Amino acid sequence: MEFVIKISQFLLSLSLLIVLHELGHFIPAKAFKTRVEKFYLFFDVKFSLFKKKIGETVYGIGWLPLGGYVKISGMIDESMDTEQMAQPAQPWEFRSKPAWQRLIIMLGGVTVNFVLAFIIYILMAFAYGDEDISVKSIKDGYWIENPLLVDLGFKTGDKVIAIGDSKVINDSDIKANILAAKSVTIERNGSQKTIDLPEDFLGQLSTSKDRSLFEIRIPFMVGAILDSSKNKGIDLKQRDIITAINGREIKYFDQFAPVLENLKGQTVTATVLRGNETLTRELQVDNNGELDIAIANDPRRFSELGYYDIVKKEYSFGESFSVGYNRFTGQISSYFEQLKLIFSPSTGAYKGVGGFKAIFDIFPNTWSWQAFWSITAFLSIMLAVLNLLPIPALDGGHVMFLLYEMISGRKPGDKFMEYAQMVGFFILIALVLFANGNDIFKAFFN
Repeated sequence: MEFVIKISQFLLSLSLLIVLHELGHFIPAKAFKTRVEKFYLFFDVKFSLFKKKIGETVYGIGWLPLGGYVKISGMIDESMDTEQMAQPAQPWEFRSKPAWQRLIIMLGGVTVNFVLAFIIYILMAFAYGDEDISVKSIKDGYWIENPLLVDLGFKTGDKVIAIGDSKVINDSDIKANILAAKSVTIERNGSQKTIDLPEDFLGQLSTSKDRSLFEIRIPFMVGAILDSSKNKGIDLKQRDIITAINGREIKYFDQFAPVLENLKGQTVTATVLRGNETLTRELQVDNNGELDIAIANDPRRFSELGYYDIVKKEYSFGESFSVGYNRFTGQISSYFEQLKLIFSPSTGAYKGVGGFKAIFDIFPNTWSWQAFWSITAFLSIMLAVLNLLPIPALDGGHVMFLLYEMISGRKPGDKFMEYAQMVGFFILIALVLFANGNDIFKAFFN
């Protein structure tokens, strides 16, 4: 069921972004009386799942979910329709239109993606407000489990004071600034210490089996009892919190492992908090020192129990515009920073580039409209920025040649554009293979 929820969110988000992106090309093309021959969600290699001709345009859904396209008459694109281009130019064709109209048509897709992300951030600010965790309220620091962080000198219990030059106020500040950071300032036992990050920190992190960073320490909240567990059938419910073993109080989940390690194969008495009621349950520790019980995360419940404070802000519709704008511009700036790191080989960030599986993995296992729209807004920005890259097979490549034409007054020849399109297509295929190859490599070797 979890897979169905993830794949549903993934396909819905992808379909929404593709359709709106292509509409961004379609609408100005029609406005400038340019013929659009096809409008497709996904690629129709050899056959379509659905197609219907309305007017001069065939609308359809392909079977290959790697994107979508509009086929505009008289345009050298991925269809490589050289036969049409060999004919005399017609008034309804893309190549017959003024350069400024062609530029608007080509920029329409990325414009829609940027506008969509901006609107989503505004509406999310209004509907959900801001919710974060104050780092000052995290009394016993963070859980450091990743061996990479441990080797760099971080320890469980460290409090994060700053990432690089940016002071950490809320928990989200860590993830927002860690990608480009060169150092992390922590507080340990009342003293501050700065730990330098290696230049290839992102590369090491992306190839590590454990990609966790600074995790908030939480109690052992029961999520589900595994089918293979010896504790299957015990009266434990989801959201129960195990607070002690054999009378020994255990505050955080990360403290259970060393306790259970010494109780392998034994029956233990667990103290369980259910709502406001305290219960006891007899549990079996397996030979690996585990209870085989998955943990759950409920920030609001943990806040009620005093583990940390949740900071909540609500915005009026008017205030949501400025908040949405700040999120929008911040996300664009962050993504450009990520691209800069990816194209700097010394950082090793290119190892973290992912394809469709990486995108699929960022969607949650449970349906959350807040998470869905947040991810969709980010993907919309990502799609827009990537499409602006000056690669001939992408919108950015067409824009590059159009700007050259408008500045120089000379239009690149059709034969040159055909060759450029082929080169761009092979570059694009190489990038897609690299990104998805990274996914495969991580799945098998990490």
